[in-house]
Amino acid sequence: MLVTAAHAMPAVAQSPGVDASVEAMSDERRRGISWSDGDPALRLGLSVPVTNGLSIESAATGLWGSTRHGGADGVIDAGLNWTRQLGGWRLSAQGRYHMFPGASGQDYGEVGAVAGFLLGPASIDFGAHYAPHQSAIGGDNLYLSIAGAIALPNTPFTLSGHVGRSSGDADDPARSARLRPDGTYRDHGIALDWYRGRWFAGLRYSGTSIGGPARRDAGDKLIARAGFSF
Repeated sequence: MLVTAAHAMPAVAQSPGVDASVEAMSDERRRGISWSDGDPALRLGLSVPVTNGLSIESAATGLWGSTRHGGADGVIDAGLNWTRQLGGWRLSAQGRYHMFPGASGQDYGEVGAVAGFLLGPASIDFGAHYAPHQSAIGGDNLYLSIAGAIALPNTPFTLSGHVGRSSGDADDPARSARLRPDGTYRDHGIALDWYRGRWFAGLRYSGTSIGGPARRDAGDKLIARAGFSF
């Protein structure tokens, strides 16, 4: 999947307005939980504009037999993103469907909205993402977050951080543990990213309030990443 996408992306990225990227990371973590069993991962991303403010967003990430996602070899995230600027506010709405090649009955979808405000070189974002009741996740899932970032003056570095909270109903506790291994929990993180032209790299700290055996793939961890866009 990743090799085929890598060969196709350079040609697609030559189209006007199309953004593509390749990123390697020491662990694929989402909302403080490892999706790659703590192993390194590779992601290919693509954004294709449709109309003013509306774009098709997709990404393919190698998971190499993820235990959390039924032995999936990867995850493909595909959907639409709508963005609009209102004064100092940047509003966006998304719809995403997560597909897991190499696994059965693991696919699920979610919708989200983010309201962000710019203050000079700094920004703050308020987000809400909701996955309605689906058998693949054993119920529903609501994620609320606050994130902030600031570009450090006269440097190629950006400092950012976030806090989030995951909650929801559990129709099937075994399946709901996939996204919430300890029930309702909080996650937090801090990142320092370097940008130079088309290249980027960074270090990220990730932590959660999850305890007990479920903390195995959700404990404190420092994650490295590097990549480029074209």
